[in-house]
Amino acid sequence: MTEHLHFPTLLRMIDERSAAFRAAVAAAPSLDADVPTCPGWTLYDLANHLSEGDRFWAHIVLNTVPGDERPSKDGQAAPREREALIAWLADSTEQLLAALREAGPDRGCWAWWEPLASPHTVAAVARRRVPESMIHTYDAQLAAGDPQELPRTEAVGAIEEFLATVCTNTALWPHEPATMDYHAAGAGSWRQTVDAAGSRYARLTAAEAAGSKPTAAVHGTASEMALLMYMRIPNASLRLEGDADLLQQLQDWD
Repeated sequence: MTEHLHFPTLLRMIDERSAAFRAAVAAAPSLDADVPTCPGWTLYDLANHLSEGDRFWAHIVLNTVPGDERPSKDGQAAPREREALIAWLADSTEQLLAALREAGPDRGCWAWWEPLASPHTVAAVARRRVPESMIHTYDAQLAAGDPQELPRTEAVGAIEEFLATVCTNTALWPHEPATMDYHAAGAGSWRQTVDAAGSRYARLTAAEAAGSKPTAAVHGTASEMALLMYMRIPNASLRLEGDADLLQQLQDWD
């Protein structure tokens, strides 16, 4: 199971990463700047997406229960003038944080992921919104010409959250059974196992990581590992051992 950060810490991280996103929007040469890591999107498109997500999940945690049909988004677009957009982003984040505080971490709600390692709770939504805010802040910084390394604690949380929420499922793996180890220097190691039963993960102890013989293993910093998982940097950016095709197969797997 994921070693979860405390709920107030998650809320603080959302607030901090959202503030960093707004700072990148304020510093960018234009809201029409291309976002290299989101092909076809401008910085405005990215800002509209993030604010829409904040408002969407604010509604979900207060108004849904597990098993509900996927709620619809309100479709209200963010303003296109920079100052108004930044204020809209701040209000969107505050709506999300206020909803999370009001609902509390243990309340159940709708979620799109399988509840195997990441339950359908408000706490899990908060964990999901931290990397959403953080990765999109990196996207915005890249569009503004000043990408920053991801904060280490948030990056480690993003690695585990990705493995628990995105990668843990019961979908049939269409290739030979395999194991992929992820080693974040000084931050921890994880193993993803894929086979006919689906995908699952486990955190490795230092001894297990040192003696493991996986199908493939990837090595990098916590920031690099999180960016790799969200496909923000190329696979060749990190050191890969073993089956060179496995990482690409995992990324291509629906």
